[in-house]
Formats: sequence, C-alpha cells, structure tokens
Amino acid sequence: MNAWPGSWAYEEHLAPADAVLHCGDITGYETWRFLSQHPAFFAVRGNCDMAPGFDGELEPMLDLALLGMHIGLTHGWGPRSQVPRRVAEAFGPEFDLVCFGHTHTPLWDEIAGVRVLNPGSLGDPPHRLALVDIDETTRQITCRFLELD
Repeated sequence: MNAWPGSWAYEEHLAPADAVLHCGDITGYETWRFLSQHPAFFAVRGNCDMAPGFDGELEPMLDLALLGMHIGLTHGWGPRSQVPRRVAEAFGPEFDLVCFGHTHTPLWDEIAGVRVLNPGSLGDPPHRLALVDIDETTRQITCRFLELD
C-alpha cells in the first residue's frame, strides 16, 4: 500500500484507537485507502471530496453506535461561523457526540444540548487531530487536541 502523507501520525495516534473517524475533505482516494486499513474506520464526504467515483463512496452523514455511545459524523455545510450550530441541530440531543469538519478549526463545545467536536485538520498546517476517550461505565467523553507540527 502506498504511503499516505499523514502516515507519520497514523502509527502513533490512529492505529491503536478503537475507531478512527474522518470528518470529510479526505481529498483523495489514496488517503481514503490508507486510512481504510483501520478495522473501524468511518468517513463522510466533505466539500473537497468530489473526485469522479470517489464521492459516491462516502455518505454526507453517518449515525454510529460506538462504545455504547450514539455518535453523529458529518463534514458540515454553509458559512463557517454557522457550522457548529447547524450540525448540532441536524443531529439533535439524542446524540452523545457529533463530530464535524468544514471549518478546519478545533472545537470542543456543547451547542443546543449536543456535544460537538471539530478535530481541526490533519492535512493543513498546523496539523491537528483530536483524541476522544469514552468511559463506557460513566458515559463521560473527554477530548484532547494534538498539534503534530
């Protein structure tokens, strides 16, 4: 398998994870193929994922059950300042966590009764990702952002 440019982050931070969620703007089939080696890899289509044939591989929104939690995954849409509220409202308070992209700006907040997470961008400097820990007993979710530059 060809090396993905972000493979330096994969082995240390993503390979050991229970699941890897990508919030869109994968931007290429090679990256998608590389990340797909993880047995629990989930991704959605972003506005930059429009290569012929590739955009049909990804849904715009996913509803996931992971580690006893109800998690929404989307890229997001519209003006960047409105994206967090739009995705929170689109999924709703029955979700324990909603992960989104589009703004490429890290965010860990509660909006309209929904815990929302934007991990930032692994592809654009500063290269960022978010590590989420879920305590299945207490249902507590914590988030830590990593800047990999």
